[in-house]
Amino acid sequence: MSTGDYKKPDYWSHKAFAEGYPARSVYKLKEIDEKFHLIPKGAAVLDLGAAPGSWTLYVLNKFAGSGQVVACDLQPLAPHIAADNLVFLHGDLNDAAVRERIRSFGPFRAVLCDAAPPTTGNRVVDTARSEQIVDMALWYAEQLLAPGGNCTVKLFQNGSQQAALKKMRTLFTTAKGFKPEACRSGSFETYLVGIDRK
Repeated sequence: MSTGDYKKPDYWSHKAFAEGYPARSVYKLKEIDEKFHLIPKGAAVLDLGAAPGSWTLYVLNKFAGSGQVVACDLQPLAPHIAADNLVFLHGDLNDAAVRERIRSFGPFRAVLCDAAPPTTGNRVVDTARSEQIVDMALWYAEQLLAPGGNCTVKLFQNGSQQAALKKMRTLFTTAKGFKPEACRSGSFETYLVGIDRK
């Protein structure tokens, strides 16, 4: 799929903009949440690599003022995403000070990560960078999820998916890959879902 295809709005993009979400990715989370009961209503949720904020906004809308969402990214959230139960932390998720700040808001009942590396067009490089993000997200899940908590993280598909799932199965009662309908047909992204932190 060409870069131009990604820039061209499709059904999901138009739907997202019409409903006030900054990106089509919201429907990926919605489908994962509905299928796996990922996000307990009114819980504490951590959104890693949150910008521009579609996943954060989805959780805020679901919670309707209850619970707490902690979102972190190097980029800001869209200006209209704000709530009394939202904490936005600006910083690098691999930075020790940022990790400690996030830890102060835990434990969490769900860890979400839709972050993706800047793509180079080289699938080997891109998937390696994606694996690093998965490792980072699983570190947060291992360290900061409460027992019974859930996690989902985006992964660029390649041979490492099984290794990541093997790691997740040591942390969760159930771990599996899932590709939501809202993923572009030519995309090689998928999502790893961990349910019920041991």
